[in-house]
Amino acid sequence: MRRVTEKWRPPVGLVVSAILLTVLSLPLASLFLFRFYENQLVRQTEAELIAQGAALAAVYARDLSGLAQRPPLGPVIRQEDADPRFGRYRPIEPTLDLAVDPILPPRPDAQPTNAPSPFAAAGAGMAGILAETQKATLTGFRLLDPAGIVIAGGSEVGASLAAVEEVQSALSGRYRSILRRRISDEPDPPLYSISRGTGIRVFVAMPIIVEGRIAGALYLSRTPNNILKHLYGERGKMALAMLSIVGATLLIAFVFIRTITGPMHELRRRTARIAAGDAGALQPLARNGTREMAQLSQAFLDMAEELARRSDAIRVFATHLSHELKSPLTAIQGAAELLRDEGDGMDAGTRQRFLANIVADAQRLGRLLQRLMELTRAENANRTNETTSLSQVLASLTFDDGLRMILAEGGDIALPMSGEALSIVLANLIDNAAKHGARHVAMAARRGEDRLSVEIRDDGPGISEANRDRIFEPFFTTRRETGGTGLGLGIVAALLKAHGGTIRLDRTTSGAGFTVELPPAPPAETGAAGVT
Repeated sequence: MRRVTEKWRPPVGLVVSAILLTVLSLPLASLFLFRFYENQLVRQTEAELIAQGAALAAVYARDLSGLAQRPPLGPVIRQEDADPRFGRYRPIEPTLDLAVDPILPPRPDAQPTNAPSPFAAAGAGMAGILAETQKATLTGFRLLDPAGIVIAGGSEVGASLAAVEEVQSALSGRYRSILRRRISDEPDPPLYSISRGTGIRVFVAMPIIVEGRIAGALYLSRTPNNILKHLYGERGKMALAMLSIVGATLLIAFVFIRTITGPMHELRRRTARIAAGDAGALQPLARNGTREMAQLSQAFLDMAEELARRSDAIRVFATHLSHELKSPLTAIQGAAELLRDEGDGMDAGTRQRFLANIVADAQRLGRLLQRLMELTRAENANRTNETTSLSQVLASLTFDDGLRMILAEGGDIALPMSGEALSIVLANLIDNAAKHGARHVAMAARRGEDRLSVEIRDDGPGISEANRDRIFEPFFTTRRETGGTGLGLGIVAALLKAHGGTIRLDRTTSGAGFTVELPPAPPAETGAAGVT
């Protein structure tokens, strides 16, 4: 008995659960994908600070150039010290990357100085502009002189930021941006703990150059925009969306269980019940769920019913067979025992009669076994693309001298059977008619819309009403005493069924009449059928 290879396989329920859990976790996993977007927000913030710094630096440089008494500028910016991208347009592009750039500690506090900056007056003129700009952009501004002293912006005016790393780069003529940890007086909302970008601040140091010399630096800072801030503000809607996702997932699971896994488990239980011999399990499923499951259920039901029918047929056939074999075997055994026990005192006539009985019963057993082999071959016959005609087959058959065959019409119609198979069918029908006293047998083949039919009529005594429903039963015969086995018509029916055909007993006014129906012959073969 062939069995499926034993190895672990996940049940359907586990696969469905894993898929649903994966789908359910996608919205949560997508929160971590915001980190990629945070990096773009950091660069966007740097780009905005660059734009603001460049504009304000240009304004300050213009004002400084227009002073009648300008304080001494810083060192000359040598070409090798300048940013290599500086040319006619001197573009500055964002370079910060949240994924790779280090986040430095918070910015060091400004250090007090001993003397006021000579650029204090120029810085005072920019203080109002910086304050108004800060209101609109929320950017922190520090305007520094060439020595790094704050001359405008915030409360650190007069203090020095010269020790800050990015300020040093700017005062040497190089643009510098950096990430530092953010200091806040208020704790972040709980959702912010997911994000790395909420605890940082972007610092940009923009050099101010006038006539090729350092005139100071503009130091800007701002916290990047963060999408989690907006998500936290919409936390009620997010919770509702999450509940909707969970509800939709549970609904999908319910539908899947009801339409697929449920019917599958029920079909498996039905299979076990049928295998145990429960005839009541041969019923359609209460719920099929899907069209494919309904088709599978119907195919399974058809197969189970066919197997049950075949099982019943085999049981009935075995019962008939045992009865048919038992009778001659019992007769042979009885005659042999009498010959053994009373052989010496038995007269010659009686001995010959018993021996004749043994020979006759042995011959009956031989005929019965031969017919059983023919029935087996007929039931297992393979359908082929061969065709033949009535005229071809009848020309190859031999009949009793007193039997006349009449081919009324359709002798050249191609029938979808091999010559050997059709010969067996016709020979059994003709022999059956002859054994019941028929002297004339007429045949005719006709084409229907989608079937071919062959009618066989004889002039015998016909079949009685009581026997009409039993003539195709195995071992049923009305001439058992003359050697009939009752398998001839069974062989005919089995052979026709193997070729997609049927046979039925017709009601006739005299004699017996049968109609054989066959599917049409394949088009490619029809023209090949010949008539002899």
